Amino acid sequence: MLKIDGKKAAADLKADLKKKVAELKSTYNAVPGLTVILVGEDTPSQIYVKNKEKSANEVGIKSEVIRYPEKVEEKVVLDKIKELNDNNEVSGILVQLPLPKHIDKRKVIEAINPSKDVDGFHPMNVGNLSSGYESNIPCTPLGCYLLIKNIEKNLNGKHAVIIGRSNLNGKPMAQLLLKENCTVTITHSKTKDLKAECAKADIIIAAVGRPKLVKADWVKKDAIIIDVGINKTDSGLVGDVDFDGVSKVAKAITPVPGGVGPMTIACLLNNTVECFKKAQSS
Repeated sequence: MLKIDGKKAAADLKADLKKKVAELKSTYNAVPGLTVILVGEDTPSQIYVKNKEKSANEVGIKSEVIRYPEKVEEKVVLDKIKELNDNNEVSGILVQLPLPKHIDKRKVIEAINPSKDVDGFHPMNVGNLSSGYESNIPCTPLGCYLLIKNIEKNLNGKHAVIIGRSNLNGKPMAQLLLKENCTVTITHSKTKDLKAECAKADIIIAAVGRPKLVKADWVKKDAIIIDVGINKTDSGLVGDVDFDGVSKVAKAITPVPGGVGPMTIACLLNNTVECFKKAQSS
């Protein structure tokens, strides 16, 4: 069994991005800029944004965080997004989720210029991805995809089972794997026999937020397991996969923490750099 080291994969990607940013600075006398909008005091969001800021600075991306109080009016946020859309120094815009209930998440996502949508959530990017066109790809599924490709270069004909059908991970993950000629099954809370579906899989991507849901007897020998889940339990953070049991049968598996998480932030930086490059060539 190979424990997939997300920290190392993320460090390698960031090292590559640092070189690219230096080359872009030399060519254009400018660097990619990432602006994050954070509303409220949600603790996980605060930590996540701090990590994004630190990582952006490490690779040479200009990073800015705009903070608003919980009760900020929706119009203020939308006006700020419009301002950032028009600012040529901003390559990527990210609004940290979740948002307070009085702010319409859909309105906010749709207000971001698709060419600056580094989260890949704008309907235009979602549509382009599902149509097989060039698009900004959501960071977590992109990270999962790169980790899978590090283990298995040729995914032709592989059977992938995705647990969870969210817009954030499950659906874009399916599109990425279809592009690689995988046979893809998306499972969810209404799936009749989840264990049986998983037992057929060469690749399992679990992203439902249920601690240790996937057991060893669900997994085919030598399957690749990507665990997106992060669940707080009395014994600490655990994923959606029973790591100790499943690692005895899997070919490769991501740990929690230290698997998908670091790659999500590295892919956000990658998307920011790509947005900058497209803006320069347009």
